[in-house]
Amino acid sequence: MKFRRAVPGPVLMAILTSSLFLAMSPSGASAADLRIQGRLSFWIGAHDRPVRELGLGLRYIPSLSLTKDLGRGLAVDVEASANIYGSALGSSPSDAETSGAAKAYRLWVRLSTARFEARLGLQKINFGSALLLRPLMWFDRLDPNDPLQLTDGVKGALLKYTFADNTNVWLWGLCGNDEVKGWETVPTRSREPEFGGRVQTPVLSGEAAFTYHHRRMDPRRSLVPLPANERSGASEDRIGLDGKWDVGPGVWFEAVLVRRDWSASPDRYQRMLTLGIDGTLGLGNGLHLLAEHLVFDAAREAFGPGTRRELTGLSADLPLGILDRVRAAVFRDWTSRDWYRILTWQRTTDAWALFVIAFWNPDRYAIYANRPETNLFSGQGLQITLAYDH
Repeated sequence: MKFRRAVPGPVLMAILTSSLFLAMSPSGASAADLRIQGRLSFWIGAHDRPVRELGLGLRYIPSLSLTKDLGRGLAVDVEASANIYGSALGSSPSDAETSGAAKAYRLWVRLSTARFEARLGLQKINFGSALLLRPLMWFDRLDPNDPLQLTDGVKGALLKYTFADNTNVWLWGLCGNDEVKGWETVPTRSREPEFGGRVQTPVLSGEAAFTYHHRRMDPRRSLVPLPANERSGASEDRIGLDGKWDVGPGVWFEAVLVRRDWSASPDRYQRMLTLGIDGTLGLGNGLHLLAEHLVFDAAREAFGPGTRRELTGLSADLPLGILDRVRAAVFRDWTSRDWYRILTWQRTTDAWALFVIAFWNPDRYAIYANRPETNLFSGQGLQITLAYDH
């Protein structure tokens, strides 16, 4: 097994120094509140396509959080956690492919008041109204079918201010994120800063928001052949609109327009639109139904004709009691005419969670085409995940 380790950098040292200072300092309105916890999880699964394979894995995420009230409504808190895992997948023990890693999972420090927060470090940044098919999945890679809801963070700074009418403004700057994130297929240039912001405000019985982000891609790591004058980098701008309202059922939308300033591909623009609806029926303990439809276009012009892909996602979630619930999810790719079917039974106690997942999918799990790890759900198969929280 090849095991890789993340090397602590300046941000890590600053956060650890802040943690020690908070823990040892006697000054301030109160003593620091220190919590140490973790999640240990084990999974085993099998699928039959493209070949019959058996896989298993072990993961531990230890976490330390520290909070200190500085008085006058000001607080500072720190979170540090690691992602330590190993896995094996193959048709037999002799040809199994193994992998493992030990790296930082979250590592940030935050200064906050009742309306303002400033957070620096390795953190999760996500927003938007959609739940299954998310055009605004820009910085996380959450899969709605992942029982543990794991996603890597991004390195950067986030500022957020909430006004009295619940309007909130976000500003962020990212740096050092040179792997693909969200829907990206071309990574950002190494050590190249990214920046953006979001304004979200109440509208009628719900909320609406506008979001913007700018970055420079690294065409040298693109699969598309590049002309010599574009190998130093190409800019990308994204704008997004989203909103959600309660009109009996909940209804929402997310719309994104992406412009890439390069000639490597004639399709410089990408358009994504998701429409969604959900509601709870008075069946059993409350049957929650959710549906979303995504339209994705790649085009030469911002509003011209292009190559289209359409996806529909449906989910039904039913609590069976205090401890148990079942969830069925079905996705239809109208472009490739593929069906994806996933059935999950979950039992949760105070410390333990058990997930049994049966799936019947195409040979290649391509709901999110840029995620090799989701090949575990290809074909027909079964996966069992057991998690323990302490």
